[in-house]
Amino acid sequence: MHRERRDDGVEVLTLVNGKVNPLCVALLDQLADIASELAAQPSGERPRVVVVAGNQRAFAAGADITEFAARGGAAPVELADRDAVTAVGQSFLRALNAVAALPCPTIAAVNGVALGGGCELALACDLRVASDGARFGQPEILLGIIPGGGGTQRLARLVGPGRAKDLIFTGRAIDAAEAAAIGLVDRVVEGDAVEGALELASQLASGPRDALALAKQAIDGGLEGTLSDGLELEQRCFVDSFGTEDATVGVASFLEHGPGRAVFP
Repeated sequence: MHRERRDDGVEVLTLVNGKVNPLCVALLDQLADIASELAAQPSGERPRVVVVAGNQRAFAAGADITEFAARGGAAPVELADRDAVTAVGQSFLRALNAVAALPCPTIAAVNGVALGGGCELALACDLRVASDGARFGQPEILLGIIPGGGGTQRLARLVGPGRAKDLIFTGRAIDAAEAAAIGLVDRVVEGDAVEGALELASQLASGPRDALALAKQAIDGGLEGTLSDGLELEQRCFVDSFGTEDATVGVASFLEHGPGRAVFP
């Protein structure tokens, strides 16, 4: 995996594993370690936004299916035992949960295919920017298995259970336009999705770091409980936001210059 911290505070994590970036255990563990390291950094040192990208051909084509087989070659293929499959699943869970838990905005920049585990990694990010040629899907059912990296849960929460069941039950891939229409993708750009994601990331990076973190905490935490619980969490985060330097700068700028002109530290 390649890492780059840009001058605007945006960290770009680029998946590197062959032509289509299968998510093998080694790559997942590396992603988990990096995300955990970034989350542990003090607020002023961690990135303001994280962009996760692949290559022009693929964001990530899915799990490395060879890791689910005890031996390959000609049929019959002997599948890995339950413990081995559990270990792969736990690597997915650890890595994607670590990305989702980052206390800053995260953006998946999707060129090419985001299938299976690749789609699940995109779902673990806060926002998804796709090229107009990108394709998304959860094709695990075509292998006689089901998603194991959050697809049944994050996808259903994002697009609703009916649309999630359509994609998971059929295993069909959808283009960027349909993905945007159902709410799976937030922005579709012509050309390179990384450029579009970096443009959005730069905009967010100029915003209030602590307020963005609190907004993310309120949204994500609120979805885990009842509406009443979520509203209470929002109130706590709202009050907490007034104790940040962001609020001091933002309110003072509003009173002196009007809205939208604050320069945050």
